[in-house]
Amino acid sequence: MTENLKSNKIKAIITGVTGMVGEGVLHECLQSDDVEAVLIINRKPSGIVHPKLKEIIHGDFLNLGPIADRLIGYNACYFCLGISSVGVKEQEYTRITYTLTLHVAETLVKHNPDMTFCYVSGASTDSTEKGSSMWARVKGKTENDLMKLPFKQVFAFRPGYMHPTPGLKNTLSFVKYLSWLYPLFKVIFPNAVSTLAQVGQAMIKVTQFGYDKNVLEVKDIKIVADR
Repeated sequence: MTENLKSNKIKAIITGVTGMVGEGVLHECLQSDDVEAVLIINRKPSGIVHPKLKEIIHGDFLNLGPIADRLIGYNACYFCLGISSVGVKEQEYTRITYTLTLHVAETLVKHNPDMTFCYVSGASTDSTEKGSSMWARVKGKTENDLMKLPFKQVFAFRPGYMHPTPGLKNTLSFVKYLSWLYPLFKVIFPNAVSTLAQVGQAMIKVTQFGYDKNVLEVKDIKIVADR
């Protein structure tokens, strides 16, 4: 779905801001004049203070009933909450990656049908849901079922390596270790690397203008961010 005219100011809900991706997306939203208000939902305080930021501390993302009335009036959700599949059994990974995500999305669409929902998936996600990789199947099912919900727009973001935004505190250790190689990665693997800033900027842009694909690979993320 592509809009020719810029939409109204963005009022975004962001999850996962205590992680690297969510923190980076939040940073871009707080810097952007196109984002009017941001609501973050966390299990623990983020420690971030900003004039256009509100925060809800809520421990159970599988039960949003107690805070549902505070989720009304937003036109974007940037869903950055997730876990690594390393050492996690399929049942638990599915509960957090699929069940939790769909519960949040289903709650939001009831109250905000005009919302754009952006889901942080991953490179090599399996849209067929039939491959040998457990995490890729679960992510694929999550993407597919999100697309069926009656949001205004749904986009699955499939980033690869994301170069961290300087000054943020939740950068993963292995990313810090690899960051000096980013100039080389850009040359050798141009369609596998982006900056974390580009991911956040692309979410803002697709909310405003749409995109002709619902699944954004790294090359799409960079195209949209650099518009």
